[in-house]
Amino acid sequence: MNNHRHASCCAAFLRVCLALSLGLGGAVGATAALAAAQAQKTSSVKSKAATKSKVAVVQGKPSTKKSITKTTAAKKSVAKKALAKKSVVKKESLTRKTASRKPQARTSRIVKAAPAVAPVVRNVALKNAHDPLSLSSSVALVADADSQEVLYAKNPHVVLPIASITKLMTVLVSLEAHVDLDEVVTISSEDIDTYKNTHSRLVPGTQFTRRELMHLALMASENRAASALGRSYPGGLYACVQQMNRRAKQLGMISTQFEETTGLSVNNRSSANDLARLVLQARRYSLIRDFSTDPQAAIETPKGVMNFRNTNRLVRTGEWDIQLQKTGFINEAGRCLVMQARVGGRNLVIVLLDALGAGARAADAERIRKFVLAKL
Repeated sequence: MNNHRHASCCAAFLRVCLALSLGLGGAVGATAALAAAQAQKTSSVKSKAATKSKVAVVQGKPSTKKSITKTTAAKKSVAKKALAKKSVVKKESLTRKTASRKPQARTSRIVKAAPAVAPVVRNVALKNAHDPLSLSSSVALVADADSQEVLYAKNPHVVLPIASITKLMTVLVSLEAHVDLDEVVTISSEDIDTYKNTHSRLVPGTQFTRRELMHLALMASENRAASALGRSYPGGLYACVQQMNRRAKQLGMISTQFEETTGLSVNNRSSANDLARLVLQARRYSLIRDFSTDPQAAIETPKGVMNFRNTNRLVRTGEWDIQLQKTGFINEAGRCLVMQARVGGRNLVIVLLDALGAGARAADAERIRKFVLAKL
């Protein structure tokens, strides 16, 4: 009885233990299952986030990616500019080295080869100066050649480029040097205009007497003729320009300077007062008077006869009694004119500088003639 009861108790105890064992295992299993589910959910979230990040990178959305791209582009731009600057510096250095190795200009070309061209700025005040005649010229002077009485003046002391009026002094110093007028001079490549690249029919190799060159320089304002006169001057071109400046000082032309013999350089400058002195000196030579007032001329050359005409329309019309004249023009100087002319029984010296327009200096001269005649 007792044994049976003991066995029943043991069986009951075993059932209880088994039940407890089964319950605990279920709880542990549930806990494990819950943990596994949470881990799987976390992993899924991380996986989705990673996937989104990859997609965003591919689409170029993250600001970090843009910043990196911009920084890289900026670095490339800076590097490119630095390389270009280095290339320019290297090229400039090479240019300077090459230039320093170039041979110097020949002595015979020293005056003409490298003109120090000064900029010319037209002063509006010059045009608007007191001027009852309303002249186009910025500078004007009218004086009696005999008494030297000034009849009209507008900015007579102002110094301006004088263009081909220079040729008067070129011919003057040549005559005063007693050069052989019948000596043949050959036009050279050195006589080609290197200032303004102007055209000339006097081709290199053509020969003229010095007398013919003077004729062409004064009447037709031929630049190569004036250049050849300076080049064939005793001592050469440099000596000729030196004498032109020396002679200007001797004549009291204190505001005048010459750089070459044609007037193409803007650095050939003077004032109306100074140029009046030059006209008074030049009129002493009949050759200058005759050649400068010749309406036209035919010059024989090996290639045939070449016809030239005077650059002063007042000479060609025949309405004026002009005894000496010289015109001039470059852009920086405007239209220039010096004359000795007889008006109303008086020998006048007329100087006009920086007139604007092809017919402006002739129109100004006409106004001056009417003014002088009205005063008689």
